[in-house]
Amino acid sequence: MTLHKGASPSDRKQTGHPVNPFYGEADPVAGMESAPPRHTLPDGPVSPRTAYQFVHDELMLDGNSRLNLATFVTTWMEPQAGVLMADCRDKNMIDKDEYPRTAELEKRCVAMLADLWHAPDPAAAVGCSTTGSSEACMLAGMALKRRWMQRNQERYPGQARPNLIMGANVQVCWEKFCNFWEVEARLVPMEGDRFHLDAASAAALCDENTIGVVAILGSTFDGSYEPVAEICAALDEVHRQHGWDIPVHVDGASGAMIAPFLDPELVWDFRLPRVASINTSGHKYGLVYPGVGWALWRDTEALPEELVFRVNYLGGDMPTFALNFSRPGAQVAAQYYTFLRLGRAGFRAVQQATRDVARSMAERIGALDDFRLLTEGDQLPVFAFTTADHVTAFDVFDVSRRMKERGWLIPAYTFPENREDLSVLRVVCRNGFSLDLADLFLMDLEQLLPELRDQPGPMQRPESVATAFHH
Repeated sequence: MTLHKGASPSDRKQTGHPVNPFYGEADPVAGMESAPPRHTLPDGPVSPRTAYQFVHDELMLDGNSRLNLATFVTTWMEPQAGVLMADCRDKNMIDKDEYPRTAELEKRCVAMLADLWHAPDPAAAVGCSTTGSSEACMLAGMALKRRWMQRNQERYPGQARPNLIMGANVQVCWEKFCNFWEVEARLVPMEGDRFHLDAASAAALCDENTIGVVAILGSTFDGSYEPVAEICAALDEVHRQHGWDIPVHVDGASGAMIAPFLDPELVWDFRLPRVASINTSGHKYGLVYPGVGWALWRDTEALPEELVFRVNYLGGDMPTFALNFSRPGAQVAAQYYTFLRLGRAGFRAVQQATRDVARSMAERIGALDDFRLLTEGDQLPVFAFTTADHVTAFDVFDVSRRMKERGWLIPAYTFPENREDLSVLRVVCRNGFSLDLADLFLMDLEQLLPELRDQPGPMQRPESVATAFHH
């Protein structure tokens, strides 16, 4: 979450500016003659139409979300889904006694995901909706730590410090979890052309204080899958040699809604006995507007009962396991709508179309002499590329800046420790980003290249203003 500072003294003293008199509700002469203050509460109310128009006009300066190739978050849904979400905008997801049917839809979504992810007994799997994958990851991490604590009561909190093993490519929420819940983050750095966690490196860092290993099904850095089955096999060997029974959490923020439909032969989910929990973002390739995520555990043993709270002051006895309490129910209704609307065949068609766009774009960019592909969009519909070795006139940050001038948001960033020498561009293809839009993107990129080639050298933009986000 971005932290914001209060308004400066000059902002607070700002006087109103003349605005369109037709913002007035009825009489344009006696209507809005000056804008309300931006950083202090106005002295009195304005009409709803005026308030709407004032906010609407300012928001026109935001970018076009459909042209945002940085975000994984859904930017398009069917109009019927929007109507359904508006119907549910006043429903509080936590109040399951007041909104029992919304709670039932959440329960059905959990059951559908448990079946999709091959839970041994879908009826025994437990799970919940969240505000997104970040909260879901926090909950999964808490469960891993509590299970480890239960097994090590004689050593914790005395002399033992828990640790969690993951690749340096993990989303920042995992670093937050380790910081907030006092867990040592053991990050496996990138090496050479290996840009994510591998089985041998994960196993080498394990000890008796390891609460779990996080495997990413779809790295945000380059769209690649981590080898979940190989990691589990390596941990099986660790268990045989040392007796440390270390569970795996699969962070499937994106891939858990791609692999079941496009890579059904890939074994990464609850079919692997060592996988204790899985999360995904409903608002990414679950095809729902933000924000909804899902966290599932293979059975009740994987989620300690002591972490589940029960409240009754809203009218009924309700178990809850979440960092947030009140939150909207509209996104859960929209997730159920999407599951019902598409089914397996529909999801397969939508995700395949998205991957086809990503692979087509990657192939065409790879054919340009100026760039070198790192990934090709054949796992997540995401690919990363960098400038070719012989290119000295511009860098990836120049490309990102110039494409933004044409409305395209494409992130440029450096890789983490051990590969900080590598700066890349990344393209995320989502539902709604069509081949037609891809053609326009490539047209704009190709038109810019002659100008970039004529530069005397990269602009050398300072890191503080470079586009550095990667999720």
